Amino acid sequence: MIVGSISENTSLEKRIAITPDIVKKYISLGLEVHLSKDYALHLGIQDKEYENEGANISSIEKVILNSNAILQMNILADDYLKQLKKEQILIGVLNPYLNEKKLKETISRNINCFSLELLPRITRAQSMDILSSQANLAGYKAVVDSFAYFQKAIPMMMTAAGTISAAKVLVVGAGVAGLQAIATAKRLGAIVFATDVRLASKEQVESLGGKFITVEGAENLETEGGYAKEASEDFKKKQEELLKETLKKIDIVICTALIPGKKAPIIIKKDMIDVMPNGSIIYDLASSQGGNSELTKADEIIDSNGVKIMGEANILNKLPISASNLYAKNMFNFINNLFDKEKKTFVINLEDEIIERTQVK
Repeated sequence: MIVGSISENTSLEKRIAITPDIVKKYISLGLEVHLSKDYALHLGIQDKEYENEGANISSIEKVILNSNAILQMNILADDYLKQLKKEQILIGVLNPYLNEKKLKETISRNINCFSLELLPRITRAQSMDILSSQANLAGYKAVVDSFAYFQKAIPMMMTAAGTISAAKVLVVGAGVAGLQAIATAKRLGAIVFATDVRLASKEQVESLGGKFITVEGAENLETEGGYAKEASEDFKKKQEELLKETLKKIDIVICTALIPGKKAPIIIKKDMIDVMPNGSIIYDLASSQGGNSELTKADEIIDSNGVKIMGEANILNKLPISASNLYAKNMFNFINNLFDKEKKTFVINLEDEIIERTQVK
């Protein structure tokens, strides 16, 4: 059985699904690894490094033709999707919300598609959890980038000429990305506030030194799988009033709120942005799914009366080596669960919650 991966469109995606050190792990399972020519050259990794570990290098067309499972970061381009054959397996971050039509057409041809962002939040799936591994890096990088763009000092500084106040940061969404953003902002000396619809995150926020803000008497909006779920209209209205008041004193907002497989909830409305201090920044990590800010545009910086709204569609293109190392390990752990070592074949066991939940239907 063969696992294969082809080069991504590096103008959009610099991460890779298979790193050289992971190749030998696949081979130890009894799998062959086929990769397209110059697979990771953009990261400074030569084909020879893969070949030294036992990988086979060939053309994109041959990799697609020969592989039983195609492992990618994102969904394949249309031309390559059409080359997939019956019973092949496609695994990646397929984003069913944005790619619904493509995926339905692909699945109708009896191709098995698995989208790793749909993994259940269960103990057995932790080693495969791409949302956690990637979001952790994204939360860190969002803070570093927004602080670099901010035109004031971040920590409080006391000098003979006077005192500079610490920057105030609000993190919207206290999942993995949000918690890393809180920790990073605190380490750099900011005063940090955070909000989340999941009340269980209050303790985590406070353990990192953040101040948790929430609507009084709010219900806990958390699914059994550990994700946030959509809030009621009443809750949204109360949350908007609280946020608008809070944003009057905030310098930097880091938006991280996402609902897997759906459009990102709009949390920061235009009238809230209007009350923010001149020179403040909104850094929206949810821009690839529409954004948490009403004015967010992917890969653009919008100036709204002196407030900069930054929408980064793929922030991990700025940390591709670290992100690829983690993603490749997540992917291997998923394959390890999908591959039957005794039968030496892939088994789609829908009684396995991990397989059942990640299969796109």
